[in-house]
Amino acid sequence: MRMTDAPLQSVSDSIARRGLILILSSPSGAGKTTLTRAIADDGGWGLDLSISVTTRARRPSEIAGRHYHFIEREAFEDLRARDDLLEWAEVHGNFYGTPRRPVEKVLSAGRDMIFDIDYQGTRQVRGKLADDVVTVFILPPSLEELRHRLERRAEDSPETIEKRLANARVEIQRWSEYDYVIVNDDLQNAFDALRGILAAERLKRTRRTGLETFVDGLLGKDREG
Repeated sequence: MRMTDAPLQSVSDSIARRGLILILSSPSGAGKTTLTRAIADDGGWGLDLSISVTTRARRPSEIAGRHYHFIEREAFEDLRARDDLLEWAEVHGNFYGTPRRPVEKVLSAGRDMIFDIDYQGTRQVRGKLADDVVTVFILPPSLEELRHRLERRAEDSPETIEKRLANARVEIQRWSEYDYVIVNDDLQNAFDALRGILAAERLKRTRRTGLETFVDGLLGKDREG
């Protein structure tokens, strides 16, 4: 897979801006986690990856601290009670959440953070940090292909796969709540589309806090000339 062509540094990159939150959501197996990891691991984009806490058991392919912070339900409930979670949700009988302070620190420093969360979490983050949020929903090309992907993953029982497919129908109906929608029929094409979204959102005038100073500098140089 290519997954290259990260943006080059330029004068534009030196203009101060507030960071953004890029949220990816999809039904299980549609590709949001793969795309999240791909763009987060591409160093040229400079994205911080939000690591959620979860009460779910770790899968054999997962690494604690990289994919999730795996914690006990009691610890999760304590974080929630202290309002130390930016968002939280219950999915398939397990709790997931995002610690709030690390996110606010990243945005204030002008860096971007990518989230791999469901529509419940997306609503909460948007409700608290609406101006900072960019949302992308990943659709599978078909439900049949979604089933094949879940089966090829070989990490869930047949009963769990059926439950995920049933939940997928509910989740897919939330597509219209998102800013952008990508059909993941080809991973490279989906990745290219995601990069285009990120590049455009970084250029939004309202997000670039140093743009007025930069323009004033340009006009000052013109007057001197």
